[in-house]
Amino acid sequence: MKTRLTIIICKLLRFIGKLIGKGSSLPGKIALKICPDILKQITLPPYIIAVTGSNGKTSTVEMIAHILTSNGKKVAWNKEGSNQIEGVTTLILNSCTLSGKVTADILLIESDERFARYTFRYITPTHYVITNLYRDQLTRNGHPEWVYNALLDSIHEETQLILNADDPYVSCFGYGKEDVVWFGAGDLSTDTVEFDGVYHDGAYCPRCKHPLTYSKYHYNHIGHYSCENCGHRRNETAYTVTDADLEKGVAVINGQYEIKLALKSLYNIYNILAAFTVASLTGIPGEKIVPCINNYVLKNGRVVTFSLNDRKGILLTSKHENSISYNQSLRIAAADSEGCDVLIIVDAVSRKYFTSDVSWLWDIDFHLLNSENVKRILLAGTYCNDLAVRFSYTEIPQEKIMVLDTVEAAVAALDNHNEEKIYVITCFSDKDKFLGKVRINQGTE
Repeated sequence: MKTRLTIIICKLLRFIGKLIGKGSSLPGKIALKICPDILKQITLPPYIIAVTGSNGKTSTVEMIAHILTSNGKKVAWNKEGSNQIEGVTTLILNSCTLSGKVTADILLIESDERFARYTFRYITPTHYVITNLYRDQLTRNGHPEWVYNALLDSIHEETQLILNADDPYVSCFGYGKEDVVWFGAGDLSTDTVEFDGVYHDGAYCPRCKHPLTYSKYHYNHIGHYSCENCGHRRNETAYTVTDADLEKGVAVINGQYEIKLALKSLYNIYNILAAFTVASLTGIPGEKIVPCINNYVLKNGRVVTFSLNDRKGILLTSKHENSISYNQSLRIAAADSEGCDVLIIVDAVSRKYFTSDVSWLWDIDFHLLNSENVKRILLAGTYCNDLAVRFSYTEIPQEKIMVLDTVEAAVAALDNHNEEKIYVITCFSDKDKFLGKVRINQGTE
């Protein structure tokens, strides 16, 4: 009776929440107060797929859901992005009958990396994807090694791990595990032999703390590595990006499956690869996966195409405090051979930074914009002067840079008849301040 009552209350609160545009986590929070072990009472489907990591969770989960549903599977997934225990509880209770049985074929869960140990206390995933571990919000996630230790407690022995072999931190989760599927990239034309980032989280082995040796870097600490001291090394991959041409916008998986890219970035390729791997492991053949993700445009609002009168543009959402996420957006803009203007907006900082600290700007490799493809760089928002100081330490010609204290001023400066595309790079908290002043193209959310 208590289980049934908890489910009814959660469903009712979720219904009310949808009417007012809120409520993806509150119903689960209240349900857990009524019945703390409610998830233990639920009958789950045979497939429980979990995805976590520092970056790429939301995009990977969306693509997995799209592939599975396109191939006739009924999928319950947290499309609203509420990825802590309360949001996951809302998802599960609203996907089950009053008797407590989830009606979907597959339960697909995006889980916050820091809170995964709580989410999976009563849930045992059949498949568990870990995308990557990067430094993130310092006040929340500390260091990748801290996040690694937090994630360890979320892993069950009977779960099949699906791990990014190119991340030396993620690879550690596979030690002593028999059921591990590895994915990663092979030799790519964009690889470098020398590290070229601002900081190097892969400089030392996460197992023994001795220096790591890299034969190639894909980006940041993601690449092919080995430790001469303890033997920690990149594992051979079952699912591999064997070729990628970012200029043409194509990637090839396992030398056989060519996928056209709507977003030309290595980040996107890794997310596609993870989704491809999961779909394959659930029994969907590659030839049925490819049409689902060819030129797939994400619906989660992380990438939005827009028009500013005659000019076309793309907004790339990057966590302000996550430099690797930011760097990938910078690379996309800098690689546009047709030429572009780039607008960077920092008008608000994370609520975690009560002192409005912007020291994380120095972790971002803004020098990536030192490209002939980039015609102008506009720095806008409350922290435009902090951005300007950071840019003064790059080799980018100062005449290319314009500093504007409001988003409105930046929009006005871009509202001209230039033919170059506009790239806007900003965070979740600031993106709507720009999108509210332009026309969002149909098909993006």
